[in-house]
Amino acid sequence: MRPAARYRATRDNRRVEIVAFLIDFVLHVDVHLRSFVEAYGAWVYALLFLIIFVETGLVVMPFLPGDSLLFVAGALAGAGMIEYSLLVPLLIAAAVAGNQTNYTIGRIVGARVFHWEDSAFFNRRAFDRTHAFYEKYGGITIVLARFMPFLRTFAPFVAGVAQMTRSKFSFYDVTGGTLWVGSIATAGYLFGNVDWVQANLSKIIWALILVPGLIALYGGWRARQSATS
Repeated sequence: MRPAARYRATRDNRRVEIVAFLIDFVLHVDVHLRSFVEAYGAWVYALLFLIIFVETGLVVMPFLPGDSLLFVAGALAGAGMIEYSLLVPLLIAAAVAGNQTNYTIGRIVGARVFHWEDSAFFNRRAFDRTHAFYEKYGGITIVLARFMPFLRTFAPFVAGVAQMTRSKFSFYDVTGGTLWVGSIATAGYLFGNVDWVQANLSKIIWALILVPGLIALYGGWRARQSATS
């Protein structure tokens, strides 16, 4: 095999391995987080902060776990493996900072984004759905989108593209981030270690991924239909 072909094959294999790991992490986030806490202790706070920040702050990372991660992190806090009083404010800060970063990128990019094509680094369909949702519901989209995968990642970016004022955006950002992190992490803290929940945790994780995603798709479709009618 020629060096160039060997390099491409190695690169493709690495991509496949990364994608496989990310899928496994999303679907078994409880197992991975528990193992991480046992191996690295307090470094889990840095990992959780990074995941929430990146998932909300970069439009190229909408597939990272959000709702399920918060629920499982809350459950670990309920089990005494991490501190709830540190977890919640830390992840609210991550969510707010991520949205602020995403919003700033959107303001810088501006209207040029409407000429971008769908690619491995930019999901044009997700952007269009979020933009239609934003056009219909305005600033409250920033709060509602917190509970919807993909829309959560694109909403602050769209707000920046639409040139929403920083003060108005920050109000919705802090409100939405506090409600999102506080409600789901607290639900995990209170109920994540109940026997029935533990026995059905994989199904709950699937539900946290699929149900909000389907709602987001439907809401985006309805908003787009209304915008074009």
